Amino acid sequence: MNFDHLPVDPHAYASFLLIMAGMAATPGPANLFALATGLAQGPRAGLWGVFGMNVASLVWFVFAALGLGVLMRLYPTVFSMLAILGGLYLAWLGLKALRAALSKETQGFQLAGQAAGSNPFKDGFLVQISNPKALLFFTAVLPPFIDPQRDTVPQLAMFAAGTVLFDTITMSMFALAGGLMARQFAQARFARLFSAVVGLLLLSTATMMLLRTLH
Repeated sequence: MNFDHLPVDPHAYASFLLIMAGMAATPGPANLFALATGLAQGPRAGLWGVFGMNVASLVWFVFAALGLGVLMRLYPTVFSMLAILGGLYLAWLGLKALRAALSKETQGFQLAGQAAGSNPFKDGFLVQISNPKALLFFTAVLPPFIDPQRDTVPQLAMFAAGTVLFDTITMSMFALAGGLMARQFAQARFARLFSAVVGLLLLSTATMMLLRTLH
């Protein structure tokens, strides 16, 4: 079936959403900030923090829309290299997660960024706009899914919608269920099990990305 009339190829979009599910669930700076804000200032403040982080993500997508199209037209070889690096980066994250799952020294996840600010929206925005995970996402993970034969802006709009959807769901869960989740993540057994699931998910999606890029 021909999907050239759609903004994004459905198969590529399904792979992207699978990757986003794994990355969004990983306890990185954004999720742990949502968890810490919910614990320190309450559910409403936690949700405002989530809103601020998603606004920052949309700013990242605007930057991507301004830069990725130029990169694809002027430096197609560099674009392909970024696509391969994105797959290798996800594979490295997956192996790192599996190593943590198999290590008896793995402890429970520790909270980061727990300082309670007077403006959770501003704090959330600053956390995400300076998040190294976000920078790696837009420079390494996203490029493999951009089809040079399609308009860049509609593709980025679709990817932005999927990203914000998964981020909102997971961040809100961390913010609203902060107390319970904090106790669970502090347990080493739960942390190892969670790392194993995330590791397998990231490795499988990294394999699909590399096969698609090198095809």
